[in-house]
Amino acid sequence: MAGSTFGTIFRITTWGESHGKALGVVIDGCPAGVPLEEADIQLFMDRRKPGNNPLATARKEGDKVEILSGVFEGVTTGCPISIVVKNEDQHSKDYSALEKVYRPGHADYTYDAKYGIRDYRGGGRSSGRETIGRVAAGAVAQKVLKTLGVDVYAYTRSIGPIEIDEENFCKDAIASTLSAMPDKEADQKVLEYMKDLKAHQDSIGGVMECVVEGLPAGIGNPVFDKLDADLSKAIMSIGAVKAVEIGDGVLASKAKGSENNDSFVLDKGEIVKQTNRAGGILGGMSDGSPIRIRAHVKPTPSISQEQATVHKEEGNIAIVIQGRHDPVIVPRAVVVMECMTAITVLDALLINMSSKIEDIYKFYQ
Repeated sequence: MAGSTFGTIFRITTWGESHGKALGVVIDGCPAGVPLEEADIQLFMDRRKPGNNPLATARKEGDKVEILSGVFEGVTTGCPISIVVKNEDQHSKDYSALEKVYRPGHADYTYDAKYGIRDYRGGGRSSGRETIGRVAAGAVAQKVLKTLGVDVYAYTRSIGPIEIDEENFCKDAIASTLSAMPDKEADQKVLEYMKDLKAHQDSIGGVMECVVEGLPAGIGNPVFDKLDADLSKAIMSIGAVKAVEIGDGVLASKAKGSENNDSFVLDKGEIVKQTNRAGGILGGMSDGSPIRIRAHVKPTPSISQEQATVHKEEGNIAIVIQGRHDPVIVPRAVVVMECMTAITVLDALLINMSSKIEDIYKFYQ
């Protein structure tokens, strides 16, 4: 299976399936000398693990992180970092009836079409548990970025019809609200909304937003390897994400040039923008303003209502999907978006080190 590796210098390869023995990641290209221990990664893993709140699946996984290589005496060595998380609470029998059935909204049919074989126990590599490796790698990337003064954080912007109020924005609330919203009032509305949704055995989607602060101007490349293109690919690769916007996003298509452009001004000798409709990226390169990205997430496809589908041998049938599923994916996916953004930004920073000859002179002379 191709397509499990991401990045150029800070390069990650994730592995494992939803109902296999374990999942994990191999990180290549992490600089030596970075202080790193399992607790640093566990903080991020706990944000995505299941069974934490009523908005998530009831699957109980400790998601305990184990570093197998690349770290010695609490510091990275420059060698590949291998991280593993063991599966502990698989209920594979919940999926036995789906061996020859294609679940609506899932990758069952497309897996069969491509490979002629699929792991029907929870979706295999198409399961949300695949993101364990991404989050582990993102935690390492975040550790490096913080030493460089770059702050990456993500949160839930909306769930269904309920959206945060910017006037109530509180960054600290992201970690304390069950919805991962930075607005406690909106969070309470979501909890009430989800009660009704569960009663109707349905699911809902939403919007995640990620912000990158402290990134200098000039990071990224023009043409094919644009920073916004790489970020879009990274975030679109997260399961259930159906659209990505940067800055004003789709609203830019309805604006006039006079409304959409961000004017430049000198402020204390530095060039800054008066507005940030571009979302921190111009011509594929960072412009020094905060990068702002939104990801639109579809509803969880596994619902307990009867749905029409096809059995490979029996033809048209109706099914009710059993098992334990998230009624909304967004709160647990927020940390995945944050980590994929961190991985992309760190990789871009490392690539950028060779863009000017004077920077090479500084390093080697």
